[in-house]
Amino acid sequence: MTAAWTRKEGKNPKGGLNAKGRASLKALGQNIQAPVKSGDNPRRASYLARAAGNPGPERKPDGSPTRLLLSLNAWGASSKADAKSKAAAISKRNKAKK
Repeated sequence: MTAAWTRKEGKNPKGGLNAKGRASLKALGQNIQAPVKSGDNPRRASYLARAAGNPGPERKPDGSPTRLLLSLNAWGASSKADAKSKAAAISKRNKAKK
């Protein structure tokens, strides 16, 4: 049987992985943490910047959101463009705090 993170039971229907999916990745030696939905966490800025550059559509041909868009929503962004602007704003605020 394959790891839970590759199957439906390890994926959160609202985007990203659920606790079971993260646990299956941890068993493989990776340390995946839950999404940071708000605030100026540098990890959130990093994820949003990376995800904004991911190739592929945000919606499937039938209009339903792709896993990418669901993950962006889980991290507090509504689109790739929104993710890019939020990442830049968070990074700018974090640099100003130093």
